[in-house]
Amino acid sequence: MPLIPDDLLGGDFDFERFDDEPFEAAILPLHDVVVYPYMVTPLYLERDPSLLALTAATEGEWPLVAVALRPEQTFADTPHPDLDSLYEIGTEVALARSIRLPDGATSVIVQGMGRVRILELVRDTPYLVAIVQAVEEEGEESSLVEALMRAVLTMFEQVVQLNTALPEEAYIYAMNIESPGPLADLIAQLLNLDIVARQDLLETLDTVERLQKISAHLARELDVLELEDQIQANVQREVDKSQREYFLREQLRAIQHELGESDAFTRDLVLLKEQLAEASLPEHVQQRAEEELARLSMMPAMAPEVGIIRTYLDWLLNLPWSKTSEDNLDLKHAATVLESRHYGLPQAKERILEYIAVRQLAPEKSRSTILCFVGPPGTGKTSLGRSIAEALGREFVRISLGGVHDEAEIRGHRRTYIGALPGRIIQTMRRSGTRNPVFMLDEVDKLGSDFRGDPASALLEVLDPEQNNAFSDHYLEIAYDLSEVLFITTANILDTIPPALHDRMEVIEFPGYTEEEKVEIAQRFLIPRQVELNGLEAHPPRFTRKTLERLIREYTYEAGVRNLEREIGSLCRKGARRLAEAKRPLTTITPRMVERYLGPPRQFLERLEPQDCVGVVMGLAWTPNGGDLLPVEVALMPGKGGMTLTGQLGEVMQESAQAAYTYLRSRAEDWDIDPELFDKTDLHIHFPEGAIPKDGPSGGICIATALCSAFTERPVRRDVALTGEITLRGRVLPVGGLKEKLLAARRAGVDTVIIPTRN
Repeated sequence: MPLIPDDLLGGDFDFERFDDEPFEAAILPLHDVVVYPYMVTPLYLERDPSLLALTAATEGEWPLVAVALRPEQTFADTPHPDLDSLYEIGTEVALARSIRLPDGATSVIVQGMGRVRILELVRDTPYLVAIVQAVEEEGEESSLVEALMRAVLTMFEQVVQLNTALPEEAYIYAMNIESPGPLADLIAQLLNLDIVARQDLLETLDTVERLQKISAHLARELDVLELEDQIQANVQREVDKSQREYFLREQLRAIQHELGESDAFTRDLVLLKEQLAEASLPEHVQQRAEEELARLSMMPAMAPEVGIIRTYLDWLLNLPWSKTSEDNLDLKHAATVLESRHYGLPQAKERILEYIAVRQLAPEKSRSTILCFVGPPGTGKTSLGRSIAEALGREFVRISLGGVHDEAEIRGHRRTYIGALPGRIIQTMRRSGTRNPVFMLDEVDKLGSDFRGDPASALLEVLDPEQNNAFSDHYLEIAYDLSEVLFITTANILDTIPPALHDRMEVIEFPGYTEEEKVEIAQRFLIPRQVELNGLEAHPPRFTRKTLERLIREYTYEAGVRNLEREIGSLCRKGARRLAEAKRPLTTITPRMVERYLGPPRQFLERLEPQDCVGVVMGLAWTPNGGDLLPVEVALMPGKGGMTLTGQLGEVMQESAQAAYTYLRSRAEDWDIDPELFDKTDLHIHFPEGAIPKDGPSGGICIATALCSAFTERPVRRDVALTGEITLRGRVLPVGGLKEKLLAARRAGVDTVIIPTRN
């Protein structure tokens, strides 16, 4: 307890210690200490400027004024404080005792003389000297002052009784003070107040107002002390909630400090509570988050489960539960964006415009669409997804599912596992920042399954409009609404997609581009992009149409344009090197220059026979890279009716050859073929390029035609190609991949293609 001078204990108290004329005084900055008038306060001084100011005051050179540093200032941050870092009101002090300590510091006891106001700085070295002026307290004796003093003394008596840190003599001292100002200063000195509250009381010159503030501080102190007494006595009573929480947190902080634990844990709890209060979470999520936060606050800072709960709360607080992007439902804008970013693809663009139209007319009734873009690599599936997001004004996010074998990649791991996290769906939703992004699931046809689960089955809940409004992630264990998300999946083929997953998606096919379309795409998009990437904007090279056609025919073999862009980029880099070395731009790239820069051609088109041949028919095949010609050759030789098939054929194609042969034998008379010839002749059916596996039923009509040509010795036109599956009765069934096959025929110079009627 601070020492109290005897002259405070009498009834006669003099407010005017000194006159009101300004005077110069040495300034003694104090950190976290406020000296009150007439109070005796011990100080510990170790800074050289403070020691010099103390010495000058001791020698009678200057009066000494103690002033507190502002709370945001410390001697570490401000080793030489100026007036801006000090409060305006301080206390003139008199030195009562001084002891020099072995470490060089000095312990002093000072007595406050009166309040002063700092007017201006005189000098700041070697210590602060300023012009100060005494300030008078305001207030007159009245019944209000007497009533306030009695109330303050009553509450102070209760505080002394409850607070074991205060001696009982403190109340006796207070009772003997008859002036309101010193009474308020005494109690302010004894209460455990922060620096801001202490300075506020020092700056309060009106004694009535100061007593009222002391009364409020005493009331709060009483509440805290009564609550502490109730907790220690294990009696549950009704108390103010905010004061109770304040006390409990302060007590917990003190315990953790005694145990050597960091205050960072307490700060994190406060921060989490503030974030939870500001977040607009659904009711069930808010309740779960509050439960987890309550669990966290009851744990020691070093408990193993603290990190798990904090990570879980971080996921709950940062997921977009309610934040959405406003849709741009302007059809003209959407059409303009799609047309400016992509050439062709009318079916996909039309479907997106239909979706926007429905959202415009019935926003509450329209359900999110699950689209599946199927086509060869490089046909613009992923980039169209980005353009759709741009057209709608939504965020675009993407994950690749190629090679995913674990169901936990989709649904996440349960929190019991070390290092558990949500699945990639929830992770990507957090990254998007909104609950209605355009979400692309790439390579959905390449999902795998093993002992860890079937991720394709886990996707059923994600992509089913009837279920995805309550998607359950194993980590969150809370339903998350995915119904506002526009899901787009991509695949190269549909055969490997499970039927249940396929059934939930609307398939839009991306066929391969024709040569004319590739030329147009190159001129509109690929060349400008590569020119910009390679720094040739000032001297862009010109690609002739013949150059692009040669690149497409001889240096790429694909349904899309990815390799074409790669080759265009290679030519642009050649031009960039030439411009950097010789300062001569490459103005025009001709077909002849292509071979000089890229080397000899890498692809060779299937060329037609120089003349019509017996037993040779031009078939058509579909490949992931587009269509291709598939010639069929049949040779007859004396034998016993055997048949040999070569060309690395699959089982389906072998059965197609047998069906074609059986059909021809059953209708031999219609073609004027001697039936006995089949028993005396061996057949050899060959498909060239034997290193490439071939399969499928669409070559049946080609095999039948080649067999008929060989047995009747009638040549087949070399500029005609065929495709179709043949039955034993001669019916020709429809086939797939027709556009790719027709493109291949056109590229090879085939004038006529015979296709099934149903195609």
